[in-house]
Amino acid sequence: MAKPADVTDGDWDTQVLGSEVPVMVDFWAPWCGPCRMVAPLVEELAGEYEGKARFYKLNTDDNVRTASRYGIRSIPTLLVFKGGELVDQVIGFRPKSDLKKSLDKAFA
Repeated sequence: MAKPADVTDGDWDTQVLGSEVPVMVDFWAPWCGPCRMVAPLVEELAGEYEGKARFYKLNTDDNVRTASRYGIRSIPTLLVFKGGELVDQVIGFRPKSDLKKSLDKAFA
């Protein structure tokens, strides 16, 4: 099963903005309880959308530049990109159905 890969400030533009397929990025930190609750949902989506979308995790403690660039103020925050453009965002823990709706906007 596909798992979200780690992305950093250094490879953000290549991995996320340069992706040929839609991308969902989970902004998280190790100390964040709700982040640990959303992670398995993102993993499930990674399996369901394997080959159709990419999934990444960005540790906001280690990658402050990218988190600041997108105005991430609370985590978890999930951003959806298509063709290098921000399509949608989900802030806080949400059910998988909400995450799926957000991701599906990149396929509309």
